[in-house]
Amino acid sequence: MRYPAVIDGKKGAYGVTFPDLPGIVAMGKTLDEALVNAEEALRDYVVETEQDGEPVAPPSALEQVKIPDVCLLVSIPLLRLSGRSVRANMLLDEGVAAFIASEARRRGMTRTTYVEWMTRRIAQMGG
Repeated sequence: MRYPAVIDGKKGAYGVTFPDLPGIVAMGKTLDEALVNAEEALRDYVVETEQDGEPVAPPSALEQVKIPDVCLLVSIPLLRLSGRSVRANMLLDEGVAAFIASEARRRGMTRTTYVEWMTRRIAQMGG
């Protein structure tokens, strides 16, 4: 499930709002940071709403959302994290595996953490 979100701001100060979820906002110094924070804000909204026994507002279609000219329209995925790890055996091209290992090392992450982080990033971009 993906929710439409509106990004406003400028370099160093971005804000994200959800037209379907008044009051749910996220901020970030960069677009990437704002998108990551928006994903977390969306997840927190859903968890709290469900804990309160209330229905979660469904997302609108992107085509239905009106945005100001100076804003960007994106969709933010609702990633329901369980907190439980599962094994996922994968065969990767040797070059891809080397890239993952190199990037993970450069970022101070494990390969598993890097793959999970990249998957979330691509989901946030609509991939």
